[in-house]
Amino acid sequence: MLKKILLGLVAVLVVLAAVIAMQPADFAITRSTTIDAPPATVFGQVNDFHKWEAWSPWAKMDPEMKTTYEGPAAGTGAMYSWVGDSKVGEGKMTIVESRPDELVKIRLEFLKPFAATNDTEFAFKPDGTGTHVTWTMSGKNGFVSKAFSLCMDMDKMVGGDFEKGLAQMKSASEAAVVK
Repeated sequence: MLKKILLGLVAVLVVLAAVIAMQPADFAITRSTTIDAPPATVFGQVNDFHKWEAWSPWAKMDPEMKTTYEGPAAGTGAMYSWVGDSKVGEGKMTIVESRPDELVKIRLEFLKPFAATNDTEFAFKPDGTGTHVTWTMSGKNGFVSKAFSLCMDMDKMVGGDFEKGLAQMKSASEAAVVK
């Protein structure tokens, strides 16, 4: 009887491992909004990490978070590092490409609670008198991330933060235009 239970348990674990392994390796989370401000204004909110505190959804999660800046003040080569509580973890962002009023590409490195490296992109397109902004994070899922995705919908979880961040970016950008 014990042998049958152990064989059954092994079979379940093999099937679970196969299901996890078959999950997609690539992922992308994308959200967009239109902001009533010119592309240069909105681009400036993203291209300068010093301005992220005004709109980043994670900046407000841990008021004690420690941040450091390296490299140029803005644009390609600018770096932003953070160490925070369990909600924000620890990591580093580096702007790897910056095309004024069009695009900012960032290498996003998470160190804690889980190590991962993802690509983040902000695209800016004129839309009437405003700007259409698209925020995308993409990367590869390892085995543990694939297993996690069986229980948690990362698009809904992180997508909500993107939506909050875009709403706050809209407020910050539109307030900058009024000044």
